[in-house]
Amino acid sequence: MKPETISIHAANLVKPATGDVTQPISLSTTFFRDETGGYPGGHMYSRVSNPNREALETVLAALENGEAAAAFSSGNVAGMSLFQALEPGSHIIAPDDMYWGFKKQLLTIFNKTLTFDFVDQTDLEKVEAAVKAETRLIWVETPSNPMLKITDLEAIGQLAKRHQLIFACDSTFASPVLQNPIAFGADMVMHSTTKYIGGHSDVLGGVLITAKRDEFWERIKNIQQTGGAVAAPFDCFLLLRSLKTLAYRMRGHCENAAALAGFLRDHPKVESVLYPGHADHPQHETAKKQMSGFGGTFSFLLRGGEAAARQLVNNLKLFAQATSLGGVESLIEHRFSIEGPDSKTPRNLVRVSAGLEHIDDLIEDMGRVLAEL
Repeated sequence: MKPETISIHAANLVKPATGDVTQPISLSTTFFRDETGGYPGGHMYSRVSNPNREALETVLAALENGEAAAAFSSGNVAGMSLFQALEPGSHIIAPDDMYWGFKKQLLTIFNKTLTFDFVDQTDLEKVEAAVKAETRLIWVETPSNPMLKITDLEAIGQLAKRHQLIFACDSTFASPVLQNPIAFGADMVMHSTTKYIGGHSDVLGGVLITAKRDEFWERIKNIQQTGGAVAAPFDCFLLLRSLKTLAYRMRGHCENAAALAGFLRDHPKVESVLYPGHADHPQHETAKKQMSGFGGTFSFLLRGGEAAARQLVNNLKLFAQATSLGGVESLIEHRFSIEGPDSKTPRNLVRVSAGLEHIDDLIEDMGRVLAEL
């Protein structure tokens, strides 16, 4: 089945006596046992499993062509659970522009138990050179946040297989509709479901999808079930609802992002636009190979420096100045100011999440403020 159909029908796990077409919310934290002590309904305790979470995991695994999925209470804890599953002393090869939330985890939480190198993963020779005897994981983020770098998934997959490494990909910017890393050799895919999968800026969540139910996956599931950082039933219900329109929303996000990026590329106040859909993007051909669309989020650099960037985000009317992306409303942010003084993000960089407003209104709003800079 195609993504549009999977998103709507893969969650229909049960047909209750009341005949609900949409799966009802199951808020029970515990479930009946039978006379033998078993669990005839398939669930014991909501920290371990829940009907709504099971349905969400089934859909997301199907969309990513994986064998199983684990839904978490946030994207950050999804990634953290994968890091926790590594043996102490393991070495990670991470991107040099890794999402700052995960980079902060490695630097401040796992700095005593894991080692890591941050490498420009668009340069395969540098990735290969970073492999050590204790390397266990290559963590890829493509497209990257906020520099929109594109990593060659197939090449990394071959490298990881050659060195017997776990290959995990943060595919949040692409969503399962635009990119399927498992098809290019990834062992695991991570999404912040808060973003495009949720799509309405009203639910927090994360997910890991595995290509195979192997020993490493069972360690992650044990961390999820024992630690308990699971997605709540109502959050899973909201995410399942949103998934039904994901493919159609992504088309609108991609169209608006392409139009906005094109407008900004030609504007005299803009230094450069970081958007993989442009032919002059350094990894444009790689993006074409592994993505069915170029996404709804991009960044651009202003000629007026940090002051111009701050002025822009403060004066737009239709772009909400807020952290996050993937919502139906357009969001904009000066990334350096949230990432802090150690950030390597250029001070004049602005990140845009193109929403689903009419493109003429978005361009008019952006053009109005740019003219005032």
